[in-house]
Amino acid sequence: MRSPAHSPWGVVIALVVIGAWGGHLAWLLLAADLSLSSPGTYLHGALQAWLGTGLFITGHDAMHRTVSPTRWVNDAVGTLACFFFAALSYRRLVVNHRAHHTDPTGPGDPDFSLRTQSFWPWFGTFMVRYLTWPQFLVMAGKFNLLLYLGVEQWRVIAFWVVPSVLGTVQLFYFGTYLPHRRPHTPDMAPHHARSLPRNHLWALLSCFFFGYHWEHHESPSTPWWRLWRLRDARVEALAPGRE
Repeated sequence: MRSPAHSPWGVVIALVVIGAWGGHLAWLLLAADLSLSSPGTYLHGALQAWLGTGLFITGHDAMHRTVSPTRWVNDAVGTLACFFFAALSYRRLVVNHRAHHTDPTGPGDPDFSLRTQSFWPWFGTFMVRYLTWPQFLVMAGKFNLLLYLGVEQWRVIAFWVVPSVLGTVQLFYFGTYLPHRRPHTPDMAPHHARSLPRNHLWALLSCFFFGYHWEHHESPSTPWWRLWRLRDARVEALAPGRE
């Protein structure tokens, strides 16, 4: 992976995303005047799922060492983000993600399915490769701790469990399935990756610009919040009439 050109904003943006996810979740679990019949419940649940997606993308940026030039700060942020997202092992993710970038869609890619390109079977294979028993135990412990502390069960399910599942599906769909599924076309070379059509608002809302996936593989040292610039540059370079 290429050495990143760090921005002083990396840590700030990472902490804002983590803080927004944690603060919004705490409000929903403890103070929000909502019920299962309130439209706001579903709107806030969707927002929490989106913030959870940003939480993992923050951990992903740390895997590429783009959060901070100070290694322990970068790894601490990544560890925290991955643990909050779903008790994921940051170290294990680093190893797997390095393998993904080394051989995207190849036999050594832990994110790719060589057997099927259908969404749900591929998603199932993807989850089996990443889920662990310690992770299940930690998540179960979190769930029961929240109940022990007096949080209503429906709130835990609606604002923590369901958004976590939706965020996982969102990340897989926009960050793995759409970018890397076959058939592969010449414009996906050399990374076997495609990008969403250029629409920066949709790219932000769908997966924190991670849908600009060719650009991410071309420059993994670029943080998520700068990928839109690379997308603009590539579209303009490929525009008809440009030499």
